[in-house]
Amino acid sequence: MLLVLFLAVLNSFMCVAAVNDLPPMEFAVDGVQRTALVHVPSSARSADTPVVFVFHGHGGSSRQVAKSFAMEIQWPEAIVVYMQGLNTVGQITDPQGTRAGWQAAVGDQGDRDLKFFDTVLARLKQDYKVDSKRIYATGHSNGGSFTYLLWLARGDVFAAVAPSAAAAKYARQLTPKPAMILGGENDPLVKFSWQKLTMQSVRELNGCSLKGEAWAPQCTLYPSTRGTPVVTFIFPGGHQFNPAAPALIAKFFKEHPSGAVNPPAAANK
Repeated sequence: MLLVLFLAVLNSFMCVAAVNDLPPMEFAVDGVQRTALVHVPSSARSADTPVVFVFHGHGGSSRQVAKSFAMEIQWPEAIVVYMQGLNTVGQITDPQGTRAGWQAAVGDQGDRDLKFFDTVLARLKQDYKVDSKRIYATGHSNGGSFTYLLWLARGDVFAAVAPSAAAAKYARQLTPKPAMILGGENDPLVKFSWQKLTMQSVRELNGCSLKGEAWAPQCTLYPSTRGTPVVTFIFPGGHQFNPAAPALIAKFFKEHPSGAVNPPAAANK
């Protein structure tokens, strides 16, 4: 028990230290200054480098999501970007729009957040050797919803995505792509029934096998002969972000660069 407690404290300390070390970058988007915390590995100017975009939930911040995901600890060789949203009306909460979030649909808010994403990615490609076959997006709650929106609007950019605690009514309009979808069975905010319908729609879109197989604890892999598998991470929790998620998301992303296909044995199961 003492060892577990020590490791938990150590991990928390490492995450806080990592967040404090991340330098903010500024970007001008339609005359508005936007910011993001960015981890850049030392090799990013000389070697092809993957990029992971991470999006906070409504009312969250880039610093908060950097602490909870700490993706640069899970994948230090990747450029990791924690973008900061602007105050926006929430789809479920915050009708006055007093807290930070992300646009809800294509064309919403003048596409301010899609433009922000485009600007950040263009800067990274200008300054570093970005591996265009290994660009990924993940986020929790409203950040998960924006991950779905990026999949819809910028689907050709990403190798794989991993939305958490989110749902998408337009799931059948997405471009088939490897996806890891995370959700708590007792989520009182984004009802799990909504998330489950999205999972089903994405599996059908991706041409996945009806039968899943174990991939990791509480994770089920649905192989696809199209090279677009789906992994679901379903756990008996609520709307809170699962602390086991970052390592699993990093594992999934590393397994799926653009153009990768399932091994024949997995595809036929």
